[in-house]
Amino acid sequence: MAPQRNVSAWRPRVPGVVEVFHAHFTEYAYPMHVHEAWTLLIVDDGAVRYDLDRHEHGTPHDTVSLLPPHVPHNGSPVGPRGFRKRVLYLDTTHLGDELIGAAVDGPDLRDPVLRRRVGQVHTALTLPGDELEAESRLTLIGERLRAHLRPRLAVGAPRRDPALARRVRELLDERLPRGVTLDEASSLVQAHPAHLVRAFSGAYGIAPHQYLMSRRVDRARRLLLAGRRPAEVAAETGFYDQAHLTRHFRRLMGVTPGRYGRGISRGRLGTSSEAG
Repeated sequence: MAPQRNVSAWRPRVPGVVEVFHAHFTEYAYPMHVHEAWTLLIVDDGAVRYDLDRHEHGTPHDTVSLLPPHVPHNGSPVGPRGFRKRVLYLDTTHLGDELIGAAVDGPDLRDPVLRRRVGQVHTALTLPGDELEAESRLTLIGERLRAHLRPRLAVGAPRRDPALARRVRELLDERLPRGVTLDEASSLVQAHPAHLVRAFSGAYGIAPHQYLMSRRVDRARRLLLAGRRPAEVAAETGFYDQAHLTRHFRRLMGVTPGRYGRGISRGRLGTSSEAG
């Protein structure tokens, strides 16, 4: 079988993320090299063997690997099928240089919750318009990584803060079409991003990005019932484009925006696979 090297890379509009890198390699081995950024790696198929600080490590599919900046490492497939991996390269926004030593000592983390959250961030980063979701999830990932690297400083149950949650909800309501980044929200309500996300989720049972999207969908429903076209509705309610509206609308309502507007106006609404 000929070697495969299928890769895609991009820089998203999410603070703290230097690069996103997805790759499928079969017979390619990385030589020793270094990065200026933190490397947060998950393997979806196969496994990677690598050396870090003269010690051998591995990345089975249920592991999250965190490789620190400025420390040489290599990488090669464990078996003939190679490996498929997804990587986030992060600057020091979420992880500081003081954690490098702990990451060198224990780069491979067996943590199913962390593994699932990293996968969710990658999904959000591939979908235009879902930057707030990626920011929120990445903030909680950074908090969990720091807990692994500094276990004695790990926090316990999140402290409830209903006043902060209410301020965040009011901010999201005010910025409904325009939206707001996590950094902007944190600055406006004067709270750490992780505390903001946890306070809001604890108070309302839904993450800030989920609340924002559900409110946008709710407003889109009213406009669709007034006879507006899905493309116009998407622009007016803050979605990136019509496809972005369709994805979230279908997730919440079970049908596309176009089907919803036509079906409800006639008093009948059925499922359909047609695009909105």
